[in-house]
Amino acid sequence: METDHGVAMKLTALTMLMIITMICCVCDSVYSQEEDMLSFKGCSIIRRAFMSEAARAYENITGVKIIVTGGGATLGIRAAAAGDADIGGSCRPCLPEWFDEEKGVYMTQIAWDGLSFITHPSNPVNDITLKDAKDILLGKITNWKEIGGPDQRIICVFRSQVPEHGGKVSGVGYMTRVMIFKDPNISFTDNALFFRNSAGVEEKIEIIPFTFGVTGVSSARKRNVKILSLNGVPTTKENIASGSYPLFRPLYLMTKGKPAGEGKKFIEWLLSDAGQAVVSKQGTVTVKEGKGLKEKFEFWRNTDLITNYNSTY
Repeated sequence: METDHGVAMKLTALTMLMIITMICCVCDSVYSQEEDMLSFKGCSIIRRAFMSEAARAYENITGVKIIVTGGGATLGIRAAAAGDADIGGSCRPCLPEWFDEEKGVYMTQIAWDGLSFITHPSNPVNDITLKDAKDILLGKITNWKEIGGPDQRIICVFRSQVPEHGGKVSGVGYMTRVMIFKDPNISFTDNALFFRNSAGVEEKIEIIPFTFGVTGVSSARKRNVKILSLNGVPTTKENIASGSYPLFRPLYLMTKGKPAGEGKKFIEWLLSDAGQAVVSKQGTVTVKEGKGLKEKFEFWRNTDLITNYNSTY
């Protein structure tokens, strides 16, 4: 006859087996969920322009969820390099020759954007010349009446220029300096409101009259802001795709090393006709729609790290 002690031992063993089985099941479930998930961090312009919609579309097709967060282009590049994100988003090239934190990253171009000058919707000014925009950025023009507008102080709203917030190499900051001033080290006026990312710039301009800022048109068109024409050329999707609007620039996804695994599958889908249709529907110029811009763009950098630089669309 089995003793009480023996029964207790069997029950204890059975209980332990059940606990171990449950733990294994939970671990398998968590592992499975992680396998069916990607993370995107970085450029606020890409995030607002089309990444959230693309992530939902990809999940509907594949079941793979993509967690989308902003934070800026520099964060996107460095998060990808450090392995803190599966995919980073950036509206500037990686600069491994300047920053160790950006080494090991590869870029894949997924769309075209345009730098745009924006103001509050109530501002009667509709157009700006490139010269006047440069003088506002440098603090040489400080009143809207100097460019044909009302007698109101220009309230500049910029990306932060301090190093801990990306400094002069934020996505918009770097490309504005390089494309407009041909000088990545030039300083803009300090008489401005500063924000850590382009989302902050756009949100502030939505609510404060007579503001002025620079951002990507792909996200600005989804805000309640006025996008100024440049030298008489409206910042339409068609004008960016044709190069008629001069301040066009590439948008990138970043990966640690060349794309691999589920990240590669997502990037390939985003560059497919189905993925690019999502991008286009949101008002952003696809690589195919802007296929003539590659030869016109003067500011390519580290093209050996762009996985699809030699592709034809």
